[in-house]
Amino acid sequence: MMADSAETIMTEPGQWHKWPHYSYIAIILSALTFAVCGKLAAQITPNRVKSAWKFKNIFISLVHAAATGIWAFYCLLFTPGLANDVINIYDSSSYTLVCFSLGYVIYDCMDMLVYHRKKDSFELLGHHAVIIVAFGIAVFHRIYVGYAVVALVAEINSVFLHIRQLMLICRVDKSSSIYRLNSLVNVGSYITFRIMTFAWMTRWLFLNKDLIPLPFFTVGSIGLAVITAMNIVLFYRLLKTDFFRSMPTEMNKTE
Repeated sequence: MMADSAETIMTEPGQWHKWPHYSYIAIILSALTFAVCGKLAAQITPNRVKSAWKFKNIFISLVHAAATGIWAFYCLLFTPGLANDVINIYDSSSYTLVCFSLGYVIYDCMDMLVYHRKKDSFELLGHHAVIIVAFGIAVFHRIYVGYAVVALVAEINSVFLHIRQLMLICRVDKSSSIYRLNSLVNVGSYITFRIMTFAWMTRWLFLNKDLIPLPFFTVGSIGLAVITAMNIVLFYRLLKTDFFRSMPTEMNKTE
């Protein structure tokens, strides 16, 4: 019933996202686009960087975060009805956005499995597996597209997270003005676009559990639990590394 209504409630005259196999084409083109970005990133990797793969990976993640974060915010503002009904309502732009992000996640998984099969990739692969399942449901069942768009608003914060990582890789001084400014914006956007976004998504999921089939509700609940736990751990690490460790140094300077 939901899938049928999702096909009928559209908001854009040009409904090219309904073409046969459109989702597959969009996902493949997205993955290929990020593969090309990877080749370009390899050309601009600074010589002083220890891990060229890590620089490339984070740079591509930054590109994805900037594109999808802004795109998701645009969809929430300008897709009529999407913010009020994240189950059924979507348009070509919001649907393509989710396909685009899914293509990136698939590319990133393949890139890690081929070029970086190391312990530090396992946590990210787990996160990506959750995203592939959740976004796959949205794309191939054509429901909860709006819910996936809301999740992508968190990518606005990811922009500053990835800038921070690139600064660390390039050995930017943590006491420099640009690093400290990014740290402040990073924490502020983390609370605004990541913690508050996933808090809203959790609240929405449990308020609307009667409207959601049990398998989808289970996947959504597990996915949110995993991502929320990862967000809490990451936020603690950020505060500890960028703020708490610098406090004794700052206090010593004032004595």
